[in-house]
Amino acid sequence: MSAEIKQKIIDLTHSLRQHNYNYYVLAQPTISDREFDQLLKDLEALEMAYPQYKQENSPTSVVGGEVTKDFNTIAHDTPMLSLSNTYSKEELIDFDNRVRKAIGDDFKYTCELKFDGFAIGIKYINGKLTRALTRGDGVQGDDVTTNVKTIRSIPHQLVGDFPEEVEVRGEIFMHRKAFERMNSERIAAGEKPFANPRNSAAGTIKMQEQSEVAKRPLDAYLYHVIGDENRFRSHHESLVEAKSWGLPVSDEMRLAGNIDEVWDYISSWDEKRKNLSYDIDGIVVKVNNFNLQHDLGFTAKSPRWAIAYKFETERAETILNSISYQVGRTGAVTPVANLEPVLLLGTTVKRASLHNADIISQLDVRIGDSVYVEKGGEIIPKIVGVNLDLRQPDAQPVSLIHKCPECGSVLERKVGEAAHYCPNDVGCPPQIKGRIEHFISRKAMDIDSLGEGKIDMLYEAGLLSNAADLYTLTFDQLNGLKKSITNEETGETREVSLREKSAQKILDGVEASKTISFDRVLYALGIRFVGSTVAKKLASAFSTMNSLMDATLESLIAVDEIGEKIAQSVVTYFGDESNQNIINQLQEAGLQMEQQAPQAKASSILEGKKIVVSGVFTNFSRNELKKEIENHGGQNVGSISAKTSFILAGENMGPAKLQKAEKLGVPIVSEEEFIQMING
Repeated sequence: MSAEIKQKIIDLTHSLRQHNYNYYVLAQPTISDREFDQLLKDLEALEMAYPQYKQENSPTSVVGGEVTKDFNTIAHDTPMLSLSNTYSKEELIDFDNRVRKAIGDDFKYTCELKFDGFAIGIKYINGKLTRALTRGDGVQGDDVTTNVKTIRSIPHQLVGDFPEEVEVRGEIFMHRKAFERMNSERIAAGEKPFANPRNSAAGTIKMQEQSEVAKRPLDAYLYHVIGDENRFRSHHESLVEAKSWGLPVSDEMRLAGNIDEVWDYISSWDEKRKNLSYDIDGIVVKVNNFNLQHDLGFTAKSPRWAIAYKFETERAETILNSISYQVGRTGAVTPVANLEPVLLLGTTVKRASLHNADIISQLDVRIGDSVYVEKGGEIIPKIVGVNLDLRQPDAQPVSLIHKCPECGSVLERKVGEAAHYCPNDVGCPPQIKGRIEHFISRKAMDIDSLGEGKIDMLYEAGLLSNAADLYTLTFDQLNGLKKSITNEETGETREVSLREKSAQKILDGVEASKTISFDRVLYALGIRFVGSTVAKKLASAFSTMNSLMDATLESLIAVDEIGEKIAQSVVTYFGDESNQNIINQLQEAGLQMEQQAPQAKASSILEGKKIVVSGVFTNFSRNELKKEIENHGGQNVGSISAKTSFILAGENMGPAKLQKAEKLGVPIVSEEEFIQMING
C-alpha cells in the first residue's frame, strides 16, 4: 500500500510540475484552473498524511513554472507569490474568519478585478523604467524589459511625487477586439490563429524580436506597489498614488467593510464582466492595511492576507454538427466536436474537445444534439452535457472510428488508458510532424527559426521524415521552397515561399542547437512520460546516451522518482531499431550526448550564508554580485529576516531595508568589504 501511495505522490508531482510549466512558461495550459487546484489539493492531502514521501520542490511549496532560457534570469527583490484560490462563498467566509481570528475586526478589504493575463513586475528607479521581470518560478524571472517598453500604456518615466525606487506588479493582456483583429490578420497571412487573449499576450511578451512585440496590441493593468513601507499605510492608498504617477491602475477597485460587502462586489462583477473589453476570471480580495498584512504574514506559496475568488465558468448551448478526429505526436486520437458557432466569454467557439471514447460514452452525446459548452478555466472549450429535452428521436449513439483518419492503421487501446492510439508511429504524418515540432520546441532544442508551418512545408517537400533530417538540410534545398496555403475562413489559396534570409536562419538555428545540453536532447526525443524534469534525472543518473540506452528496467527504477511506467517506456523506446538509428544520426551530427560536469565553485567561503543584495554598485551589477555569491557557496534571498546573514549594500539602499536591518541586528557589508571577503 505504501509503495502505491508513494508512486501516486510521484505521479501527481510530475503532472503538476508539467501543468505549471505549460501555464507559466509555455502559456499553453491543458487543464482548467479548477482542475489544477483540485489536483494540488489531492497532493497536499497525501503529503500531509505521508510526509515521508513528499518530493523535493513539490508543487505544493513552490510557485509557478520553470524559467525559460531565452532571456537573462534575475532574482525578484521580493518573491512573486501566487494567491490561494476559492470557488465558493463558504470558503470565502472561512478566509474571513481566519483573518478576523488573527487580527480582530477593525480592518477593511480592497476588492479588485482578477485580470486574465500574464504576470509582470516592473521596477522604476528615479522614475525611470529600468527593469521588467516575468513571474518565472516566483523567486526569479525572465528580464523582458525591452518588450514591456513597447506597451503604450506603461510609462517609461513616472510623473508627480514618485519614490526614488519602486516596483509595481500587474498583468499584461489583450482586449478582445484587438485580439480578434490580430487573429484575422494572422489567418489572412496563412498563419495559425492564437487560442485566446491570455496565450497570445504571454507568447508575445517572450518573443525575441522587439519590433514584432511592438506590433502586437498589448495592454496592462498594475495592482501591487512594492517600495518604501513608510510611504503608504494601505494597499488602496498605494494604488491611488501609483495612478497619479501615470501608471495604468483600474478604476474598478473598491473598499469593503466586511465580507458581505465583498460578496456584493463579487456578485455584481460576475454579471458585469461580460460587458468588459477584456477577460477577467475572478475577484482578488486583500486586507487593506499594510501593518495588518505584515501581522498575517505568508505561507510558503501565498500571502495569508489575500485570496482570489474564481468565477464559475460560463456555459453556452449550441448544436453538435459532426465529430472529427485529430492525431497527436504520441499517436493518441482525440475526438473533436464541430459545433454551430456560439459566443462564449467574448470569443466565438466552433470546436470543442471530446477527449476520448469514455467521455463520449458518459455524456451519451450524439450528432445533432443540443450540447452545453464551457471553457475549462475559461481557456479550453469542452462539452459538459447534453440537453436531452431537445434530442431528435432518430439520433443514434456515436460509433467511434476504428482506423486512423490520417494513415488508415487499425487503432489500439492500451491497457489502463482511455485514449485510442495509432500504432504507425513511423508512417503517420501527424505523428512524424508532431515529434519534430516537439524536438525543435523552446524547452527542447529551441530552434525558433522553425515552426509548425515550416515543418509542414519541409515534410511535404520530402526533406523531413524525422528529427535527424534537420541536420542534413542544405541552403539550396531550403531557398525558394514553395507551399500553397488555404485560408480556412475564406477558402482562398495562396502560395508562400522560403527566401534567402529565412533559409539561412533555419540553418543557423539548427547549427546552434548542437550546443544544447544532453538532458534537453533527451527530452527532445519525445519519449513517452519523459518530461523535462525526468530527462534531467535520467541524464544525471546515466551521464551518457549510450549508458542510458543500455540501462535495464531495474537500473532505471532505482533512479529517484523514476517509476515502473516511466522505466518501461524508456526501455521500449531504446529497444526500437528506428529510434536507435535516429539517435546514431543525431550523434554523428554533433549533438550533446553526454552530461557536462557542473562547474566547480570558486570557494565555499560563503557556505550556509543567506545574503540580501540592495542598492547600486560600482564594480558589479546586482546580477553579477548574485552570481558571485552563489559561486562562493552563498544563497541569495529577496527579503530581510532574522535568518539573513548580512546585507550587501550599495548606494541608494532603501531606507525601509536599512531600518529593518537595524531592528533585526543584520550586519551591513559594503561592496569593498565583500570583495575582500571573497578574495580571502
